[in-house]
Amino acid sequence: MKTLIIYNSQTGFTKRYAEWIAEATGADCLELSAAKRKSLDTYEAIVFGGWACAGSISKFKWFKDNIDKWADKKLIVFCVGGSPIDNPEIEQFFKQNFKEFGSKKVDAFYCPGGFNYEKMSVPSKLMMKMFIKMLKAKKDKTEAEREMVKMISASYDISDKKYIEPILECLKK
Repeated sequence: MKTLIIYNSQTGFTKRYAEWIAEATGADCLELSAAKRKSLDTYEAIVFGGWACAGSISKFKWFKDNIDKWADKKLIVFCVGGSPIDNPEIEQFFKQNFKEFGSKKVDAFYCPGGFNYEKMSVPSKLMMKMFIKMLKAKKDKTEAEREMVKMISASYDISDKKYIEPILECLKK
C-alpha cells in the first residue's frame, strides 16, 4: 500500500515518530508544509502526525479540511504528547478531537513523547511556565497534579519505537 506520513513537529518528538513509521513501512515522509504543495492522489494511505497542544492536535484543522477528498484512502492520525500512555485523560482528548467525524473512518493513536524546552517556541514555553505556576499555586492538589508538576518542570523524553506498533498493525489491515 502506497503510504504517506505527514507530520507537524515543534520539538522533534512527532518527527521522530513519523520517521520511525516511515522506516518500518517504506512510506514517504513529509513535513506538513511540503505535503501541502504535493498531490496526494497516488497514495492509498495517509498518516497524519501532530503534537498535543492545549487540548487539541497541532495543525489538525488542515487534515480535517481535507478528509472528504480522501474518502477512498486509509486515514490514520497519531498525536504525540507529554503524558504517559496510561494517562486516563488521553481517551477524553481523542473523543473531543474526533467527535465531529461521524461516519468518516479515521483511526487515531497516541504516542508518548515528552518535553524539550530548549526547542520549544517562546509562546509555548510561556504557556507551559504559566500552567506550571498555576498548578504549583493550587491548594489541595491531587496526586496526579503533583506528579504532573514534577514531570513537566524540566525536559524529558519518554518516546519509544514500541508505541508505533498499533499504527503499523492498522496499516497492515
